[in-house]
Amino acid sequence: MTDTRTGTAVREGSPDSAVDRVADFYGAYIDAVDDGTDDLGSELRAHYLTEDLRQRLAAWEEANHADGVLRAQDVPTHWQLAYHDSGAGHLFTTITLTWGTGPDARHTRLAVQSDLSTKLISDIEDGA
Repeated sequence: MTDTRTGTAVREGSPDSAVDRVADFYGAYIDAVDDGTDDLGSELRAHYLTEDLRQRLAAWEEANHADGVLRAQDVPTHWQLAYHDSGAGHLFTTITLTWGTGPDARHTRLAVQSDLSTKLISDIEDGA
């Protein structure tokens, strides 16, 4: 959205929106990882992710030697979130991560599941 008075981009959100919470998590998490503030990344995981997912991510990270939230060893240069679907008490979003810049930039997608009752992220998988 753009503010018609100033022509600048406007961002908004709601604590009641599970979609906004996923976007808030990824934005803050990527900033924390990029800044090298490991404690903040862990605190964000504790606040936004279910305990079960945190345990599964730890196992994935040990096996893959990469960050399970990003499914990578590096930090993306850009991210984008899109609502995908909802049903059976879950919300599904797709995160598109951009790696690099310019014509050589590549993209990966992650499928993210949130529980609607708690708004906590309960699964992260490689997306299509």
